Amino acid sequence: MSEMPAVLQKSKRVVVRSRLSQATEGSVSIKLSLLNGFELTCNRCLVAVPVNSQRLLAVLALADGSLQRSFVAGQLWTHSSGERSIRNLRSALWRLPQLGLRLVESAGSQLRLSPRVEVDVRKASALARGLISRGHEVDLSDADAATAELLADVLPDWYEDWVLIEQERFRQLRLHALETLCEQLTACGRYAFAVDAGMAAVAGEPLRESAQRVLIKAHLCEGNGNEAVKQYASYRRRLRAELGIEPSPQLTSLVSHLIAP
Repeated sequence: MSEMPAVLQKSKRVVVRSRLSQATEGSVSIKLSLLNGFELTCNRCLVAVPVNSQRLLAVLALADGSLQRSFVAGQLWTHSSGERSIRNLRSALWRLPQLGLRLVESAGSQLRLSPRVEVDVRKASALARGLISRGHEVDLSDADAATAELLADVLPDWYEDWVLIEQERFRQLRLHALETLCEQLTACGRYAFAVDAGMAAVAGEPLRESAQRVLIKAHLCEGNGNEAVKQYASYRRRLRAELGIEPSPQLTSLVSHLIAP
């Protein structure tokens, strides 16, 4: 039998590689975690990522969509010249792990994280926005899991300016969501879960009166006046010590009938 022409052999190899690539890409599960720290996993195995490539993945994961290359470079290398920051960006892209699919997609001057990469902070943000939306009802079977997803902060050991902004944005979002969750669970009579959500909100910001208010209301609705008074007294002491002010009259009125004159 005569040998296959070289051109056909090459064409066949390209097709085979393409099919293998598609099969591999379809079987790969990549997850990027930014809550409580950076972690990239591929099919549940931890992947080592160089520091600058971590920063690149993080800034793209926290974006709503595509970003200009020049913006990404300037955001990540603020103290470098424009030309140097672009070189750093190219290096970070080149050093990205090869995991069977492109982690970062480019279209002209635009960059974005591959939509096939699962990002925990995006999932938590969607949950928080759903809870805050007045048209959204709490799935009581998932109340405990919802609280757990809203406990973490974004990259808590990173201190760059762009990260600090994202940390505060997500912190405010999750605290509002925990307060809403506490209120909705209280209204449904699920007091144990309501108190848990309220305590999580208070832990996130102990001086936040709105968090204290929903927690105290949960204690009161459960019939635990003593717990409500203890929570109020603890908050009042801390507020006096750290800010030199008193709780608002609205908060005080919740427990005033339980406090001896």
